[in-house]
Amino acid sequence: MSGSIKPLQRVIEALRTSDGAGVSLYRSLGQSHFARLDPFLMLDEFGSDRPNEYIAGFPAHPHRGFQTVTYMLAGHMLHEDHLGNRGHLKAGGVQWMTAGRGIIHSEMPQQESGLMRGFQLWINLPAKEKMRPAEYRDLEASEIPVHETPDGFRIKVIAGRWQHGNVILDGPITGMSTAPEFWDVTLPAGAVFDEALPLGHHTYLYVFEGALEVGASATALRARQGGILGEGERLQVKAGRDGGRFLLLSAKPLGEPVVQHGPFVMNTREEIEQAVRDYQTGRLVAAR
Repeated sequence: MSGSIKPLQRVIEALRTSDGAGVSLYRSLGQSHFARLDPFLMLDEFGSDRPNEYIAGFPAHPHRGFQTVTYMLAGHMLHEDHLGNRGHLKAGGVQWMTAGRGIIHSEMPQQESGLMRGFQLWINLPAKEKMRPAEYRDLEASEIPVHETPDGFRIKVIAGRWQHGNVILDGPITGMSTAPEFWDVTLPAGAVFDEALPLGHHTYLYVFEGALEVGASATALRARQGGILGEGERLQVKAGRDGGRFLLLSAKPLGEPVVQHGPFVMNTREEIEQAVRDYQTGRLVAAR
C-alpha cells in the first residue's frame, strides 16, 4: 500500500480516577486541557468486576455543547433523560448522544454483580451546532457491522467505513460534521494492520488489550496507553506477541476555541456562564 505512514507523536498514559457517583475508570484524553485532540475531548475506559466500583453509576447530570458515545463491552446500563426517553445498553451496544443545547440524563448499571466494562468518548460539536436540539441513538450489537477471519483478526465499525478488498463495512453512525471513524480492532500476535485514513483527520489510538508497534519507527504502545498520530495517509500498526486490541478514533478537526466547565463545552467564557445560569434556572433543557 502506497502513501506516507502516520507517525506516533505523543503517548498519553491513562490515569486512574473516578467519576459520577464513584465509578472507577481510566481517563486518557481529557485528563487535562493539554490532553485533548480536536475534536475529541475525553476518552474514559471503565471496567471492573467489583460492584462497589460501578454500582452507584452516573446519576442525573447535565450536558451542553458536545456528543457522548458510550460503548459497552460487558454488562448493561440503563439510560434515562429529562424527556422521558429510556435506553438499555447491553454488551456490544453503543449509545451516540448529541447533547446539543442541553440534556439531563442518568446512566445506571443494571446488574449487582459481574463484569461491567466499556468506554465513553466525548466529541466536540462545531459552534453552529452547539445549540441544536438534543437527540440520541441506541444501537444493539447486531446493528454494528463486524468482520473477522479465522486467524483471529476482528474489526467492528461503529462509525465511518472500513474496506479491504471486496469487504466493506459501513458503520451505522453517519452524517456528523466531524465525519468520525470509530473502530474496535483485534489483531492476533504479530499481525499488521495497514489502512488508509481520510487526509486531514486527527487520529488517536487507544490500546486496551495486549500491545502494538506503531508506524514506521515501530514505537511501542501498550494497554492503557493512547497514541496521538501525526500527519500521513495511512495507519500502520503491528500487534505484539500476545496480540493487541485497540480503538481507532479519527475525525475532522474543528479548529475552534474550546472552553469547558465540567459537563458544558462551549466556545467562549460567556457561553459557559450562560450554560450555568440556564442549568440553575431550568432553561438548559427548555425548548428554544
